Amino acid sequence: MKRLGMCNLYSELTTTDAMVRLRAEWEDYMRNIPPLYAIYPDYTAPIIRQLGDRRTISLARWGLPSLKDPASDKPNRGTTNFRHPWIEDWKGYLGPEHRCLVPFNRFAEPTKLEDGSTGNAWFALDESESLMFFAGLQTSWHGVRRKDEGPMDHELFAFFTTTPNDVVGAIHEKAMPVILTTPEEIETWLTAPWEEARHLQRPLPDGALKIVAVGRKSDQRPEAA
Repeated sequence: MKRLGMCNLYSELTTTDAMVRLRAEWEDYMRNIPPLYAIYPDYTAPIIRQLGDRRTISLARWGLPSLKDPASDKPNRGTTNFRHPWIEDWKGYLGPEHRCLVPFNRFAEPTKLEDGSTGNAWFALDESESLMFFAGLQTSWHGVRRKDEGPMDHELFAFFTTTPNDVVGAIHEKAMPVILTTPEEIETWLTAPWEEARHLQRPLPDGALKIVAVGRKSDQRPEAA
């Protein structure tokens, strides 16, 4: 099993629901995207952007390069999530033109299992794993993600973290993803000035989210909990 870090594994099972809910447009290649049970860093996953008066859903790779990283031929898989928007690595990404939504149905945090081994605790809004959105940033980038690929043009994303609520904090006491659940929060994140949007970097209320599965499998299903 791959070694997991903070908020470095999630599932996206309802791309069509995301499109309908947000009235987003998508390219033809997106119509056959299957459920993605285990999305890891550098994997490709759907994101939603605001382009003028319309929203689009497209694919991007998970891992945002720092603005301070110089162009080079060395592989750079970027940062998957970050907490401090005021540092120089991320300040230039904070405008609406770089913000995005990352649709998901559940995310994992590493945890110790009863037998002493390491597995995953999976968090969702409820047992039905209703659609939610991480508050993300995205950019176009030219560079090397993997040595075997060489320099390429990429669409990349990452998302914010914050202090955890009580449900996540019982497993991972340091952080949880910033999660948007209402149309008002989504609109603010995609369109508002940073001075307004920054207030969305906060945990969900205590009691929000449930642990829907615990186990060793990277794509743990709720029924296996």
